[in-house]
Amino acid sequence: MALSTLTSRASTTSAASKPPTLRRRKRISASRVAATVIVAVLSITWLIPFAWATITAFKSETEAAATPITIVPKSGFTFGAFAKVLQQGNIPQWTWNSLFTSAAITIITLVISTLAAYALSRIDFKGRKVMMTVIVASLIVPPPVLIIPLFYQMVSFHMIDAYWGIILPQVIAPAMVFVLKKFFDQIPRELEDAALVDGAGRIRIFWQVVLPLSRPILAAVAIFVFIGAWNNFLWPFIVTNDSSMLTLPVGLQTIKSAYGIQYAQNMASALLAALPLIVVFLFFQRQIIKGISTTGLAGT
Repeated sequence: MALSTLTSRASTTSAASKPPTLRRRKRISASRVAATVIVAVLSITWLIPFAWATITAFKSETEAAATPITIVPKSGFTFGAFAKVLQQGNIPQWTWNSLFTSAAITIITLVISTLAAYALSRIDFKGRKVMMTVIVASLIVPPPVLIIPLFYQMVSFHMIDAYWGIILPQVIAPAMVFVLKKFFDQIPRELEDAALVDGAGRIRIFWQVVLPLSRPILAAVAIFVFIGAWNNFLWPFIVTNDSSMLTLPVGLQTIKSAYGIQYAQNMASALLAALPLIVVFLFFQRQIIKGISTTGLAGT
């Protein structure tokens, strides 16, 4: 009895004598395992539709519509659906239109949003609170509500079937102004005060002090704006009639067959439209993650 009591006391003493870092590591490791499992399940959930679309795109139309559904077609995989899509549409021109307009929208939006956010964050001018309230309130306005007035405005400016007609209505992004303003609020003002003491002006401080510190959020905002501009279907569809001015998402939707739904061609078109975004994400995923994790973007 005494021996068991001593043993239990010794075990209790040894457990209590363990440093808190070891116990914390066990808790952290358990939480990491749970997070890894959840992320793995979500990744598989996202990859299954993507994998199925990829497999369908490399099937013939007969195999894609055949029942029962098979993963590996009996006749083997083929590039026939991609070849038909490329033959029926002006893919190079549509891709160029999407790249040009998306890049222009990204650059202009980044310039306007950065300057506006910095002014709201650092310059105390009359009406600043009202302007910030208007920007936040505009976040709840659905974009389709503005389509009709924007269309009439583009007609009056003679910008139908023009690059500027696609670009200009998309360069105002209140959400990006709000995110950048929140980031600029976190930059210590002492850095700018020191630059002011050294004789630097407001523009020089913005260019040489603020912007270098804002690279993560600028990269994240640029990528988000580019992806949104590339995926935008409704506005380019409305403002363009000429087939040579169509963007890639709009142009691919014009490729229709008289034989009903062509599953393989539809999936091939979707992959062609998504391929540039996949490449952008693969090359800039570090910037996206860093921008979200270091700027508070996830909590806005």
